[in-house]
Amino acid sequence: MPTSAAPLNRFERRRAETRQALIRAARQILAETGDTSASIQAIAERADVGFGSFYNHFESKAQLFDEAVRDALDELGQSFDTHLRGVDDPAELVAAGFRLSARLADSRPELMQVLRHRGLGHVHSDSGLARRAVRDLELGVASGRFAVTDPVVALTALGGSLLALVELRFARPDVDGDEAASRMAEMLLSMLGVPAEEAREVARRPLPDLG
Repeated sequence: MPTSAAPLNRFERRRAETRQALIRAARQILAETGDTSASIQAIAERADVGFGSFYNHFESKAQLFDEAVRDALDELGQSFDTHLRGVDDPAELVAAGFRLSARLADSRPELMQVLRHRGLGHVHSDSGLARRAVRDLELGVASGRFAVTDPVVALTALGGSLLALVELRFARPDVDGDEAASRMAEMLLSMLGVPAEEAREVARRPLPDLG
């Protein structure tokens, strides 16, 4: 019978908090500028931890910033899973993911700025959004919902389109984000093999409230 993990002691809790503070500081820097040239001293000061603490958790700035992006993408993916719980149509999952991203650009700008600045290098990651996109594509193909002959190319198209949509939300705030996301979702569903009229309907189904 599996046993639950032992609770963290005070030292382990402090260590985990320090690591998360460094990741949080790196995420803030990425969201603000996307620039990774900040010194380790500046990162440690922003995290409110000692300079020496950095090397207790990370070998380099590159490793920290990479972990910060993964952390943001995992958070975004978990948000999708939470809000789309109960949706079992792969086409609706794909469409809703795009439409929720447009809304999160307004409600969670820091998170979406990280995706905007650094998401391209993680389109084919084995975690975060990429892992969920692969899952939805595989479900769609297995069920006959999608007519995809090359999942890697399909994933590339979805990932690149999502990043372009996020860029649109920040670069052109005058554009109706919800409508743009629905139109893009409709086009992508058609690309995946969903009939045009059905793609249009699926891309405009009611979305859950982000709260």
